[in-house]
Amino acid sequence: QVQVVESGGGLVQAGGSLTLSCRASGIDFRYITVTWFRQAPGNQREMVATINTEGGTNYADSVTGRFTISGDNRKNMRDLQMNSLKPEDSAVYYCNVQQLVFRYVDAWGQGTQVTVSS
Repeated sequence: QVQVVESGGGLVQAGGSLTLSCRASGIDFRYITVTWFRQAPGNQREMVATINTEGGTNYADSVTGRFTISGDNRKNMRDLQMNSLKPEDSAVYYCNVQQLVFRYVDAWGQGTQVTVSS
């Protein structure tokens, strides 16, 4: 069974930085795409950043240039480095793990809260 766990959320002042980590067990990170989503109260869940099996990345326009997604296959982990944080970045951040080769996996973590104070 695949389990996904996020960590690293917290409270930070505007302009500060946080690093979120996504760890997954029961899956081989060489074959997965990892996507960070976020959801603020009253808003729909939105894609923040994604990294595919080849290391290709894609970002939401609102975070381009400020956030970086990266990973370590040996540690089954993907990080989201968030710099120059803004109050509008405040949300619950979720990690989604998808595998489409050899088997189908679509798993979510419980989420981690990020709060940016002005």
